Amino acid sequence: MAENSACCTPESSRHSGGTDVQVGEVTTTYKVTGMTCGHCEGAVTSEIGELAGVSSVQAVAATGLVTVTSKAPLDEEAVRAAVDEAGYELVGETT
Repeated sequence: MAENSACCTPESSRHSGGTDVQVGEVTTTYKVTGMTCGHCEGAVTSEIGELAGVSSVQAVAATGLVTVTSKAPLDEEAVRAAVDEAGYELVGETT
């Protein structure tokens, strides 16, 4: 499990550009607490990216939002377990 480090600050966050969405895919945005930097974004992206059917993940520490594109809707408990494994907390799906 990743540990949140005191060295993490929102200012050091590394955020890459948008993602291309394919026809027939589902895009869902989740709120995750505890992310503060690029390392945090990478940990969450890596864990969620391992879920079956996920084609892209974009985590933004500054907002706490994680946008996931998948072939079908994901089971929220599976996403919660992945975020927990990364060391953060899933608040839930945003609307």
